[in-house]
Amino acid sequence: MSDDEDELGEEEQTNNLGTYEGERNESNERHGFGKATLPNGDTYEGQYENGKRNGTGTYRFSVGARYIGDYQKNKRHGRGIFYYTDGSKYDGEWNENIRDGHGIYTYPNNDTYEGEWKNHQRHGKGTYTYASTKAQYIGTWKEGKRQGPGELEFNQYKYIGKFHDNYPKGKGRFVFKNGYQQNGEYYITSINDEEDSEVPPQIQYKWIARDVTAIKQKEPYDFDDDEQIDVNRIQELVDKFKNKQLNSQEEQDALQKMHVVPDNDNPENDETFDGNEQMNDEIPGEEQFDEEN
Repeated sequence: MSDDEDELGEEEQTNNLGTYEGERNESNERHGFGKATLPNGDTYEGQYENGKRNGTGTYRFSVGARYIGDYQKNKRHGRGIFYYTDGSKYDGEWNENIRDGHGIYTYPNNDTYEGEWKNHQRHGKGTYTYASTKAQYIGTWKEGKRQGPGELEFNQYKYIGKFHDNYPKGKGRFVFKNGYQQNGEYYITSINDEEDSEVPPQIQYKWIARDVTAIKQKEPYDFDDDEQIDVNRIQELVDKFKNKQLNSQEEQDALQKMHVVPDNDNPENDETFDGNEQMNDEIPGEEQFDEEN
């Protein structure tokens, strides 16, 4: 919001109105279609009603951002597209200048989020797509973070479970394209810095595998026609691996071919649940882009 917005008031209530070309009503207020150049260098072209931006219009900020969409009583309200100066874009619903409702946000790195918004933040059901890997998180959000049930999908597998404060927590399962799933649980642990007590504890997320079971799938991936899914065989190999009793390279190759990770290590890379996801606080602040009245 501009520092002098309170002093300016509405466009028709100040001596410093900038310039205006367009229709007016009987009270000489801006009413109908018009074009305005505001004192701060911003421009607006669109519909007015009784002196206020109302209806559809395009507002161009002097810093390079612009908004194209619906207005109600001088505020972005309804459907509209906002192009930010960092190259990001929001296309969706607005409620009195706030991203609220359903919308699609495209980030500077070309990641996208499509889903529900509340008070400028990802909130409700939505899908976040990572442009670099095509991985997706499909699930629920709260105040900009993954929270509640969700699925994180990768090329060869996906994780299904509940998330807390942006990370997986509790029971879940890794589902692989070969017809199997690994069931287990994510635990949250913290490590304190022994040398510096003032350093906040480091949070770690540990995956504990429980068992491997078959999933319902008509045509398992990666298996030849003469190979059969044998859940008991899978579990036997997993148990042998845990007890360091694999007897042959053939058994090791079989376990690897099934994409099953039988130990307690996370089968994903270190950036699985973080990646390069654009956090909510990286979205351009709306205080930078309040229109002049």
